[in-house]
Amino acid sequence: MTAPAAAAAPGLPPSPAGAVTLPLAELHGSLADPLLDAMTFLNEVTTRYPRAISFAPGRPYEGFFEPEDVPAYLDAYLDHLAATGLDRDAIRTTLFQYGPTKGVINDLVARTLFHDEDLVVAPEALVLTVGAQEGMLLTLRALCAGPDDVLLVSSPCYVGVTGAARLLDLTTVPVPEGPEGGPDPEAVRAAAREVRAAGRRPRALYVVPDFANPSGTSMPVPARARLLATAAEEDLLVIEDNPYGFFARESGGRPGGRPTLKALDRHRRVVYLGSFAKTCFPGARLGYVVADQEVTGPGGRRGLLADELAKLKSMTTVNTPALSQAVIGGMLLTHDCRLRAANAPATAHYAAGMDALLAELERCFPAAERERLGLSWNVPEGGFFAVLTVAFAADDDAMERCARECGVLWTPMAPFYPAGGGEHRLRLSISSLTPGTIAAGVARLADFVRAETARAAAP
Repeated sequence: MTAPAAAAAPGLPPSPAGAVTLPLAELHGSLADPLLDAMTFLNEVTTRYPRAISFAPGRPYEGFFEPEDVPAYLDAYLDHLAATGLDRDAIRTTLFQYGPTKGVINDLVARTLFHDEDLVVAPEALVLTVGAQEGMLLTLRALCAGPDDVLLVSSPCYVGVTGAARLLDLTTVPVPEGPEGGPDPEAVRAAAREVRAAGRRPRALYVVPDFANPSGTSMPVPARARLLATAAEEDLLVIEDNPYGFFARESGGRPGGRPTLKALDRHRRVVYLGSFAKTCFPGARLGYVVADQEVTGPGGRRGLLADELAKLKSMTTVNTPALSQAVIGGMLLTHDCRLRAANAPATAHYAAGMDALLAELERCFPAAERERLGLSWNVPEGGFFAVLTVAFAADDDAMERCARECGVLWTPMAPFYPAGGGEHRLRLSISSLTPGTIAAGVARLADFVRAETARAAAP
């Protein structure tokens, strides 16, 4: 007699009799971690409420993308290859074959970093990656040699890096943001010494110094200098992630705002993660790592950390698609390897969006009402994100109620706190919205905040 087919999960066909079943408990422990469900839930709830005004995703505004630009950028790169003396066969190989593991357009990225960030980077110190997320995984895997190595992270922290650490079975220790923004240098020192006192090695600190995801805060230049000094004292490497720094308003006459940690780094202590997702377009899935630290080996062998990352990459994604690199390379060439100037319209758009968000919050919640509701928010200088603190639990259930009843989506902050916290905070992203849509969304959100605060206060 044939055994009955196992009951299927919703939306799946029935399993055939005798089909293999994999208990979740026998798979890697990260798969049962709620952290890995956070972004999946957000994507699903967005699909379920397509008419809702969404303050949830940190995706770029699509009004700056035109489909016909892609072949134009590709043609620009092909013309560049021909101008360098490559014949048709060599161009065919460059475009269609696997290519170097470290990347194809490293020289163009190095020129762009020089123009936009005042960074002098040898092309050999760059690894082109499948998005910045791969760069995080490669960097963490290379730097953390064993179970005693610990990664310090700012708290709240981007879930991508804590998720990557979870996949790699790395321990993370949260460091709270200071009053100026970014991880407090004194708290970094205290955390490093506490880890060391427990017999483990504080290996690196992950930080987003410019318009951090999720908090939207930025570190002043003196705080950046103090953080680098603390890292040197505690022998910490710094992993700087900079997806949003291009969208800084002019500061002190400097079009790019504050210098990056890498630009201030004089001792190659900073590993720099970059991405073209926000400055070009995310569909290319192109990021990079500046890993110019010297690595020494047996027999006096010397090389760069970038070479070691390339070894890891050769066993994971093998290389980064040449077609994506060609399109982004053409975009860089079209704009003379100066993305700050090319992104000036986007910078103005995001600045107007943040101004609209903050103005509408002020308009919808006068000071007296804010006090009564127990409501507050931070005032980012730019970027994509702002954070509201509310009197009710801003969890997944509340977000779904808000989408269903008021037609607005936002992001719960609790998943961004590695050690717990943030239960009464929510993130608002303005990046994919126009000022008019932001105004309509804040008005709807205000109705929900009032109703939910009353609901939470009811006996």
